[in-house]
Amino acid sequence: MTQEILTLQELAELLKLSDRTIYNYAQRGLIPGIKIGAAWRFRKDDVEKWLEDKRRITDESTSKKGVKA
Repeated sequence: MTQEILTLQELAELLKLSDRTIYNYAQRGLIPGIKIGAAWRFRKDDVEKWLEDKRRITDESTSKKGVKA
């Protein structure tokens, strides 16, 4: 397995969000992650796919409203 694994703090830095926001997203299952003991871990590939999916949803919803990107 050669996938890059991120800690909660590393992911928060990468996404420029607070640790608390990432923790809340993970707890609610809104972002792909796994809890190992008390610590959350995130595969970078999974997070990148999640971001792309979110971007696509955003693009689709704004184009339906007549907003051009």
